[in-house]
Amino acid sequence: MRKESKLLFSSFFLFFVSITWSAKVLAQTAPLSASELKRLSIEELMNIEVISVSKKPERLTQVASAIQVITQEDISNSGAKTIAEALRLAANLQVAQVNSSQWAISSRGFNNVLANKLLVMIDGRSVYTPMYAGVFWDVQNYLLEDIERIEVISGPGGTLWGANAVNGVINIITKNVKDTQGLLVEAAMGSSLPGSGSLRYGGKLAENLSYRIYGTGYKMGHTIDSMGLDSNDQWALLQGGIKLDWKASDKDNLSFQQNTYSGDPNPDASDEAILARGSNVAVEWNHSVSQKADFQLLVYYDHTFRDFKNGFTKDLKTYNIDWNNRYQGGKRHALSYGLELRLQDYKVTNLELFKFLPEDKWLNLFSVFLQDEIMLIPNQLSITLGTKIEHNNYTGIEYQPNGRVTLTEEKQTVWAAVSRAVRTPARIDRDFFLNLTPDLLLISGNDAFISEDLIAYELGWRLQPQESISISLATFYNLYDNLRSAEPGPPPNFIPLTFGNGVHGKSYGIELSATQQLNSWWRLRGGYTFLKKELEVKPTSQDQNGATAESNDPRNQFLIQSTMDLPGRIEVGTFLRYIDKLPEPYVPDYFEMDIKLGWEFTKGLELSLVGQNLLNKHHYEFIPSSPFPRQIERSIYGKITWRY
Repeated sequence: MRKESKLLFSSFFLFFVSITWSAKVLAQTAPLSASELKRLSIEELMNIEVISVSKKPERLTQVASAIQVITQEDISNSGAKTIAEALRLAANLQVAQVNSSQWAISSRGFNNVLANKLLVMIDGRSVYTPMYAGVFWDVQNYLLEDIERIEVISGPGGTLWGANAVNGVINIITKNVKDTQGLLVEAAMGSSLPGSGSLRYGGKLAENLSYRIYGTGYKMGHTIDSMGLDSNDQWALLQGGIKLDWKASDKDNLSFQQNTYSGDPNPDASDEAILARGSNVAVEWNHSVSQKADFQLLVYYDHTFRDFKNGFTKDLKTYNIDWNNRYQGGKRHALSYGLELRLQDYKVTNLELFKFLPEDKWLNLFSVFLQDEIMLIPNQLSITLGTKIEHNNYTGIEYQPNGRVTLTEEKQTVWAAVSRAVRTPARIDRDFFLNLTPDLLLISGNDAFISEDLIAYELGWRLQPQESISISLATFYNLYDNLRSAEPGPPPNFIPLTFGNGVHGKSYGIELSATQQLNSWWRLRGGYTFLKKELEVKPTSQDQNGATAESNDPRNQFLIQSTMDLPGRIEVGTFLRYIDKLPEPYVPDYFEMDIKLGWEFTKGLELSLVGQNLLNKHHYEFIPSSPFPRQIERSIYGKITWRY
């Protein structure tokens, strides 16, 4: 890190700490009125019920996990255009834009374009691809206005959510239909946004049956190459869908939603862009059995198709049933248990030298989980014990246990946890073959590749020292084994290379976040993350990458988001972030800032002006092995929003 960057980073960090402390003193010396406290809504923020930690509603203040919540207000004030951009607002994520359509997103390290240790869901529907155990971010879209919140858990979530929830879980939760009634129209245009538009209408079909229908689309501009020239990687995405919520009875709530999309990402800047299209249908039934028991049944179908326009295509159909039950056993036991069944029909069209074999493969996953929260001292001290038993095509049965201790007082919660999680093999680990010539194999899938393994130790503290302040601190120590390595073949050519499990190591770090309501019109939220990762090659391995291929992570990162509601119905949102250098491939550290100016021109009509990446004319965020490195440019766009 350069000396001036260290100085700037220290200055901003001290500013963050000092302004938090000064507001605390202010709150002690000048008590706020009841009406002012009502406007602060920090209490409401801390009372948000999250579901991703235990598959049941829990108050954020009492959750025994390193979870951060991105609210709709946070997203709106940031000026983010896509889900990937909105995820920058979580201090416990590593988020880097690679080119116009590709992103590298992970938690607690191991970040790259093909990051494979983070589970991502939209309303409980997994968007994981079994090709490489990651996420195609270029098709994860939704009307941002209709997202209620994004729950971001850093740390393992395998006990509840299964394989690949190794370093974190992202659950994107959309609004109830009753909260999106009426007409919404949005349109935007700018230097990096040739155009975007959204249309949504919500209404009622009956007294207890509501619906919303929407369409949204955008065209994103290009990034630039190392010479500062247009890289021709611009792309577009269209998506539409419908959601219905039906309150069938006092004990039954049903939801149906369907989404369809089509896009043309072009990360390689080819003459012909990739065709990416898909659709999904989900039905959810929530039933209250009694005051002590309820269950949730989620059934969904997801179809994704990608044509890479070079002869290679992939076609994936997913059928999933997920049943979860909760039961209060007396005063001391809160049981959660469930079953999941997933079938995936995975088909590819191979090239002569680039293959997945077999071309058509059925993947199956069966799992059962059980978790018991044992209350030792009512409302103060509890122990949570649980495990998930999961069966997959490649390694058979996997166990992912978890144990947590939680101590809760009126304004604070202290928790500790030990967990095991696994990243099960993907098709690229077992079924992938790459030839130099039709008769010369360069890379070969390995039938002996086993699951990557994590044992995680966590300690956290969440508190609300004043009505206007909330603070969260999480520390972790992770032990990894059987990480992917590239093993050479026999001499003299040492090919084909095969994927092995020849890397192990550890990581440790700190995650700090805080939210502060300075007064009735100004709010700050921010966070700092420190990450240290030490990986090495096992004595039995000859990893050709020297334990460096799995990720490229910043050691320090820091963010502050400021929201001001000014007179004249003017809103100013500022988002400042610092990202430390990436070691290999090397990417310099950088500061960046986004600013949104919003003006409510008349009731229901808002005009916005957003500037992104304002501190640098252009900068690198991540350099992949392919395609060529791209720089992200400073940009500005305007938006008009009408609600009726």
